[in-house]
Order: sequence, then C-alpha cells, then structure tokens
Amino acid sequence: VPPPGKIEFQSVTTDSVILSWGVPKGLKGPKIFRVKWTKGEWIHGRELEEACFRKVLSKMGLEDYYDDKLTLSTVLEINQSDTSESKLESPKSYPEAFLRKLMMLNANARSVKCVSKDVDTDKQNTINPLDLITALFLCSDGFLQQDMVVKMALCQFAVPLLMPNHDTREITMMLWAMREIVRTFSPSKLAFRNLSCEERIVLTDIPLLSFVRLGRTSLSKSQVLNKLLSNTKECYDIFYNRNMEGGDVPRKISEGLVEMTWYLPCGKKNTDKFTEPLAVANLRGDIRDFDKQFTFLCQTSAAVYIFCDESEIDYFKHLEGMIVEARLLLISSIQGKSFTLKTMTIKPSLKTTTVSQRKNTESELVKALQESVPKMLGNCPVKVSLANLADTARRCDILVDEDIDECQDVKKNADNIIQHIADPSKFKEKQLHSQGHIWKELSLLKTEYWRLRNAGNENIEDYRKSLKITEKYLKTQQRLEIKAAMLRFFHGVASEVQRYYFLKWLEMDLENLSRNEMSDLKDKYKELREKCPEDTEKIAEIDQKISARSLRLEHFFRECGQLFQCANHLPEFSSQRKTLEQLPELCAQMLLDGFPLELVDGDVANIPLKWITEVLRELHKSMHSKSKLKVITIIGAENSGKSTLLNTMFGVRFAVSKGTCTRGAFIHLINVNEHVRRKLEYDCIMIIDTEGLKPHQIVQDDHSHERDIEVASLAVALSDATIVSVSSDNSKEKDLLEMVLHAFTRLKNVGKKPLCHFVHTNMSESPAVERKKRGKELVKQLNEVIRKDTRMRKANITKCSDVMEFDRDTFSWYMPPVWNGTPPMAPFSVDYSETAHALKKRLIGDLKKCQGRGDLIQFISDVDRFWKGL
Repeated sequence: VPPPGKIEFQSVTTDSVILSWGVPKGLKGPKIFRVKWTKGEWIHGRELEEACFRKVLSKMGLEDYYDDKLTLSTVLEINQSDTSESKLESPKSYPEAFLRKLMMLNANARSVKCVSKDVDTDKQNTINPLDLITALFLCSDGFLQQDMVVKMALCQFAVPLLMPNHDTREITMMLWAMREIVRTFSPSKLAFRNLSCEERIVLTDIPLLSFVRLGRTSLSKSQVLNKLLSNTKECYDIFYNRNMEGGDVPRKISEGLVEMTWYLPCGKKNTDKFTEPLAVANLRGDIRDFDKQFTFLCQTSAAVYIFCDESEIDYFKHLEGMIVEARLLLISSIQGKSFTLKTMTIKPSLKTTTVSQRKNTESELVKALQESVPKMLGNCPVKVSLANLADTARRCDILVDEDIDECQDVKKNADNIIQHIADPSKFKEKQLHSQGHIWKELSLLKTEYWRLRNAGNENIEDYRKSLKITEKYLKTQQRLEIKAAMLRFFHGVASEVQRYYFLKWLEMDLENLSRNEMSDLKDKYKELREKCPEDTEKIAEIDQKISARSLRLEHFFRECGQLFQCANHLPEFSSQRKTLEQLPELCAQMLLDGFPLELVDGDVANIPLKWITEVLRELHKSMHSKSKLKVITIIGAENSGKSTLLNTMFGVRFAVSKGTCTRGAFIHLINVNEHVRRKLEYDCIMIIDTEGLKPHQIVQDDHSHERDIEVASLAVALSDATIVSVSSDNSKEKDLLEMVLHAFTRLKNVGKKPLCHFVHTNMSESPAVERKKRGKELVKQLNEVIRKDTRMRKANITKCSDVMEFDRDTFSWYMPPVWNGTPPMAPFSVDYSETAHALKKRLIGDLKKCQGRGDLIQFISDVDRFWKGL
C-alpha cells in the first residue's frame, strides 16, 4: 500500500499506467516499489521488472542469446556490413552495429541510431546506449565479455564493475571480464626518470573514488566526471551522459550499473591532471534504489562523492551505524543552480562541514573537485586492487563472475604450472625440452640440406647423404618424454567447457610472471635499434636474452607440436599416444574459436610441417569440408604496427608488444557468415601476421636478415592479398622496399602475383593530391630498386608490376596516428579505425576477384610446397 506522500507517474499511455513510490525505512524489499495497471489488472514487483527486461532484450533482438550466449567467433564473422553499406533500420540492428565498431576500436561505437524519415518512429526505436551495453554483457559469454572490456578501455569507455540483472535481481562484480586490461603509465616516482610501468590493472593497488547521486539533479554527474578526468587540452566522453546521442532516453535495464574507469598519468606536467593513478566508479541511478551497490562502494572506496540537493540531506541520517570505510563528500546544490563541496561524517552522528565556497558554474565545480582529489588522497591513502575487492563484494551479497566452478577449477591447474617457474629459460630447458637445442639443430640441418652453405668442394650428393645421417641421429636423440608441466597442460585443455578458462589463466599468469623483466629488455632493444643501430653485437645479445627469457602460451603449443611429431614412437594403443593424437583436433577447434596458431616457429625459423598439416586437416573436418578460403598477409618493417592494424581491421587478438615485433608467423581464421558466402564465393579468411623485416642482419654470423625475408616470402606466397606496412621513417624506407621486392621476386618461379596494398603508418593528414603524388613516387622507388638490383634483372624483372598486382590509384593507404591524443588517457583514433575498416572492405571485395586457390587441403599443400621451395 502506498504510504502518505508523493506517488510518481513513471509513464502513462492509452492502455496502461506505471506508478512508483518509496518504501518506508524498516520494510524489506526494493527501496522503490512499482506497479502497472494494464488490461484491467495490476502487475507489480518482480513481474513488472522481468517483463520490462525481456521486452528490452526482445526489442534489440537479443532474447535468444540470454541463455545461449554470444561468442567472440560469431561476432568476428565477415558479414553483410563488411561487403556493403548497411543502414540501421530498427533496434534489432543496434547490437551488431555496436559490436562491429567496438571490435574495430571505433570510439564512436556507442553512437548507434536508426535512420528514419518518421520522427515518431525514431523516438520509439531509440535505446539508451547503457541499456544496449548492459544487454550485450548479459547475453555474452565470459570470453566475449573480456574482449569487449579490453576494447572499451582502449576506446576510453567506462567499463562495467557491478552489473545489475533485473531479471534475476542479482548484481555481479565483473572481475574476470576486466582481468585482461593491461596499461602503461608513469606515476610520479618514475616520471622524473622518464620511465613508465606496464601493469595488469586488476592487480594494481590504486585508490578508488566513487561518485553517486541522491535523488534527481539537474547537473550531469557523468559530464562532470568526463571534464575532471580528461587531460588539460583533451576532453573525452569516458562516461556516457545525457548530452550525447540517446543519453536522454530513460534507462530501462542499466539502472544500478556501476561503471569504472582509471586516470593514468603519462608523466608530463603540462598534460597530466593528476600525478598518481586513480580508479573512478560511477553508480547509475539513485542510491536509495541501490543499497547493495552503495554499501559496496562505501566499504571499498577511499572517498565517495555524493551529488544531491540541499533538501535531501536529511536522508543521510539513516546511514548512522552503517559500516563506511570511505570518506564521504557531498556536492550539494540549491535547485541545481549553485554547488557546495562538503565533508560528511556519520559517527557518532551526522555532521557536515563546508570545504569549498559555493560554485555557480559547472566548470568552477570541476576545478574545485580537481583541487579536492589530491588533498583528499594525500590525507587518506587507501589503495586497493580490484582482485582484492571480490571478498567485499561477496560480503555485500554481490556475485563475482569468476566464482563459477569451470573458472576456479582450472585456475588451480594453471597455478600449479606457474609455481614451478622460477627461471623461464631453465623451465623451458627442463619442462619444454622437445623444442630445445635438438629441434634447433634439426632446423638448421634442414636449411643446410637445401642451401648447401658449408658444402665446400665436397660432392653435393655425398654431402646431402651425410646431412641425412646426422638428421636421423638427432631424431633418435629426441626423447619422447612428457614432463609434469605438459601433463598439467594436457589436463587443463582436456575439458571443452573449461579449456578456455584454463588457457586464459595460464596466458595471463605467464605475462604477469615476466612482465617487468621483459618490459625492460624490450625498452633496451628498442632504444638500441633507434639510437645505436651499428652496435649489432649488443642488439644481438639483448635479442637472444628476450628469446631465452620469453615464456608464453605458444611455447606450450610448440611443445604439443613437437611431441605430436614424435607420437608414432609410442605403443599404438598407449594412453599417452592417444592423448597426443587428440591435440591437432583440439588446436583446430581453438582456431575456430578465435585463438591464433603459430605457423613458423620464430626462434628457429622452421615449420613443424607434420603438426601444422594435421591441425589444418582437423580444421577442414570441423568445417565439414566447407573450407574454401582466401588468405590475407601482412609484411613490413619491425615495429611498424602490423599486428595493431590486423587487430583493428578484423577484431582479432594478435599479440601486440612494445619494443619487439612478432617472431615467426601466426595465423588467425575468420569465418564468413553463411548469408554472404555465396556472394563472396569463399567460406573463410586466413590472416597471417609475420615477423618484422630488419634493414640489416644483426651480426655477421646471424641469418636473421635472411630469415625475415624467408618468412615474408612464404607469407606472400600463401596470400591472395598482401598488405605491406611501411614505417614513416624515410631513412629506412629504401632498405625495406628492397627486402619486400626480394620477397615478391621469389614468387616469380611459381607464377604467382598477389594483390598488394601499401600502408603508410603514422601519417598526419595530407591533401588527396599530395597522397596521389606520394603513391606515384612509391612506384618510382620500387622500379628504381629493381633497376639497380642485378639479381632481379637476371630474373627478367624490370618493373614492380612484374611481381605484384596493384591498382595505381588506390594501392597506397595512409594510416593516421593510432591514438587521438596523449596515451594512456587518449582513446584509440576514430580516423585510424575508419581507415582500417575501409581497407578491410576493399580487401574483402578484392579477394573475390583473386584466382581461386581451393580449400584448406590445398592450403596445406601450398605450405609444404612453398616452404620447401624457399
């Protein structure tokens, strides 16, 4: 029964009315009670919320995914929007439009709107973007959630911390979803030495500031936060607010959402607002309606800032006796016209103290907050990591997303592997021994068999026979012994349900283990390559250290490949042999689910052909023989952003690391949606990411220079379309172009001319005329390199069009800088994302014109043929 007082009419239509009123203190249940009169009866409480929740999902076409979750591989499929322009005709197209843009790191992803001539239809179709984001998280599996959060953070969007579910009335802390966020920043203790640190954000101790509101306020809390957190010369919409597209639409299912972001300094005084990192949480909705969320924030924050009207302050009397660890600060206003900052204590009784003079404008308030935050944190240095907040969440009756059995059971298995790694190089030597020195010697031997570098005056046939004998001996020395770490690894990947949780835990733990040391080594490597390229001995030494100290997920899969290649030495019906023979099928499924696979072992520049062949055969079977494919490859200078470009274009997750490039070559598989397969005439796209080309070999006896060209040549030989990434460093461009042409020249003997696009990275805006001129200049440079190269002339190559196909008007692309401003607070550049998307659409269209290569079985044959040829 409504108590005396104000009853709010939430909405009125011709056939229904929704009322709400506050529940008196002391009564159980929600703080706000809602009822709906429709069709001659009252619907109230949970039934009303559930009906609203399902209606919103249905409106967005997501009702089928609430139980059967969306997956990353489905989201990454090539579909209609990649082949033609598509308009948003109804809210059912919103989720795909948002996810498409988010996967390509487009910072405009939240601005989705139907285009219609009917204004009334537009209003009916509008959905608050926070409802859209909430619905997508509730309808996605844990791995898509992780990917969404990583990309939202790169776009400088606030990410979900506490996710409400109005269907089940549960709140979930999104700890697992945030585990993959890794950021680089410069706190004051490092900034003065011009250094930075790279940390996994959920494990980092950072003070948490929370911002909430009581009642309704004319001031946009989110807009104030955006101005507070944006750097001096840059303002970004980190938190969605009412002044943005769709922000004024009433929220249906995202009320009670707590979003989080981080302020991370770059170490530059004229740019940073704050010199230390801090985390910021923002509760959507009135704290009277969301007691659990408010209680959680009061117990975990260093400070809670509360926006409210002066007339509402009496409400806080009921907080007396509540456990509050945070300092409470009020931002009170008089009818939204002026603002006062006050501190509030509730022990032993409610008391407020004014700490700043009344502010009449929003900008004055932002300035006051900017002054308040460092003072408050200086007096109250409470720091917390998100991982440690999970216990508080559980005490507040809030679920934690990673508490599910399939996630926790395999964490123990991953921990068992990690705890035995004291020294990565020794661990690899003892536990991953199959990829050790014998595999390296076999790889060198195989190269020597074809190259005959050391044959001298010896008869070639006799020399090759001696190499074969040595090879046979080395293979007998390859002991087929499965060590404890690999047994645990096999156990972790055995269950289809738990497999990806195990791999993610292991991947993150391995990165955490070596992050600081590897980051330092990569910084030194990059600095030497840029400042002292002539110091080849030192560069080679650091490169070898990086290789030795590196321990990642691909090392475990390399071991799988080596063990599989020796499996036939085991008794036919033994359990170990059975386990090893199942590995290719497992790896094929991972490729389908969005994991990359190492094609060329970057440490020895060799392909484990038997292993790769069997994985791809199993992939062909898994696709029910519908594996007609096209191949896109990227080659180019090291550190020219090749992996970043592919990740942006296709939404994939090739490893991106500062300082050093990809080693070897990796493949990713992207499925083509069945609705456009007939139009495109292929079933999937294979993407190949390659090791960066270095202008000079590191040391005289090192074959890295040659190895780079070999890997690039293989990738180009396998491709239907090749992207050549050219750095903006003009001093190295000529050397790079020469290496690229040598890679293409090797294909002349096999009668192949791939389609080619040149991508110029980190280019500022320039007029179309200037770009066209630069494109012509590039062709002249390529032809000039050919004219001066005797090997190319001997091969009857006189111009670049003899070895590659390209459109003179559109083969050059100019990528703007990746970041729109100064990282780490800068969002990913919209211009970069949209240029990458335009290139992707062009490539997909071009692939249809390329001569058919066949299916995965043909691709397997090509890998074997081209690698032996090289």
